[in-house]
Amino acid sequence: MIDDGTGLLTIGELSRSTGLGVRTIRYWSDEGALPPVARSAAGYRLFDAGSVARLELIRTLRELGLGLGDVRAVLAGERTVAEVAAAHVAALDAQIRSLKVTRAVLSTVARRGSSAQETTLMNKLARLSAAERGRIVDDFMEETFGGLDTADPDIRTRLRFDVGDLPDDPTPEQVDAWVELAELIQDRGFRARMREMIEFNAADRGPDVPPGTSLWFMSRLVHLAGEALERGVDPGSPEADTVLRGLLGDADRASVLARLESAAHAEVARFRELSAVVRGLDPLSAHREEFAWVLAALRAHPDR
Repeated sequence: MIDDGTGLLTIGELSRSTGLGVRTIRYWSDEGALPPVARSAAGYRLFDAGSVARLELIRTLRELGLGLGDVRAVLAGERTVAEVAAAHVAALDAQIRSLKVTRAVLSTVARRGSSAQETTLMNKLARLSAAERGRIVDDFMEETFGGLDTADPDIRTRLRFDVGDLPDDPTPEQVDAWVELAELIQDRGFRARMREMIEFNAADRGPDVPPGTSLWFMSRLVHLAGEALERGVDPGSPEADTVLRGLLGDADRASVLARLESAAHAEVARFRELSAVVRGLDPLSAHREEFAWVLAALRAHPDR
């Protein structure tokens, strides 16, 4: 405190009383956040008790990450601390989302040992807007179902739901899963496989077949195959042929085998797993053992 009876403080004294560096205080003063209340005869900046309180507020707001522009607005009474805090929270939320995306991309790159080109593609996919992600999904759905008006509409609804979209605040695992899912549904081979499955379905359905029949068939297939597995029924045994007859009736087994081979493909199972992660659901069973049993039984008993 200068010894003139005014009670005013120099920058050095202000620094010692607050623990802040002289250079920091001088910078904040130069930027207009902490104007001096007076000048000494030698031209040095002087501050009072109000300056100390102001300095503490500046320090608090800066430690919370607010820029000097926002700090000056609060100190000038142009904005309240609450208003600035709310805006800062929104900015932090956006930054956190961006960091989650960055973390997900880097973790995937590290796990895969990705090339520079693949890394660029993954980063681009991860940072797509909701509208851009929607266009990728719409394109996939059109290529899968386009022109196949007799396909089971419940399958279209189920598939569109399965693709899903990232939530507003995704976890790194969800971003990671979305990147892989986006790559998968844009892959020509996978699209051709899904199209083949829907073509099989469209060809099988007559005009009087109610929606959901195909999903019901798959559910029954899994149930019967599961029971056969629990009983230890060998796929090549006569009992397995009886199970198939109860499931398929007089259907062409060669055609059913072709359909199920497509539906049981590893890529299709991976699609379901990724979809569950993106939507925040527990991993769905791919029923690999049940499908494998039915496929083996159909190969062992090709004739009705």
